Amino acid sequence: MIRVVVVDDEALIRSGFGLILNAAEDIEVVAAVPGGQALEAVAAHAPDVVLLDIRMPDVDGLTLLRELRTLDRPPVVAMLTTFDSDEYLARALRSGASGYLLKDTDPDHLAPLVRSLADGAVVLAPKIVPTVVAGYLRHHRGLETGAARTAALTAREHDVLVLLAQGLTNGAIGRSMHLSEGAVKEHVSALLAKLAVNNRVQAALWAQRSGLLTAEAAQ
Repeated sequence: MIRVVVVDDEALIRSGFGLILNAAEDIEVVAAVPGGQALEAVAAHAPDVVLLDIRMPDVDGLTLLRELRTLDRPPVVAMLTTFDSDEYLARALRSGASGYLLKDTDPDHLAPLVRSLADGAVVLAPKIVPTVVAGYLRHHRGLETGAARTAALTAREHDVLVLLAQGLTNGAIGRSMHLSEGAVKEHVSALLAKLAVNNRVQAALWAQRSGLLTAEAAQ
């Protein structure tokens, strides 16, 4: 028997999902509660799967998700929502959600989706699959573009960028690298152009997001 907890701020949604899922012979909704009672319900019933509303007035669903993921035996969590935006989807998946279901999911599909979740599959509502694919492609194109720009830096420009991102002035960078301040300015101008950023702040953020500071610290 697959044990399920439904967490949603709307009583109608909770009861509706309960009726649909309890009609399946191998699924039992052991609790259907608003967000404020979610952690207590999970602790009391040890469900296999939690269907968790991502936006509730009393508690943030993503915060609950992160708290559930810290349990000794965390349940499989699928976010339940009316929203199919890139932002919510990306945040949910990054936080450890195993599924993302829209509230208008076909009732006939709900039990099979819960079974898939219990079996360890990642489950996405069919309507949002194009959103996932588009976001994946954008993300990887961005990584490829960023890697190409970083690779275009010379070794000296790379070193200047790392020191710049650490907050050093041109004079301090020059003293550290035994360069004149004028030479440092030329390197900064060159690396800004190669990274396609407008100023030192953007360049520093680029270095941080690209992991250059972490890599430097590890050496």
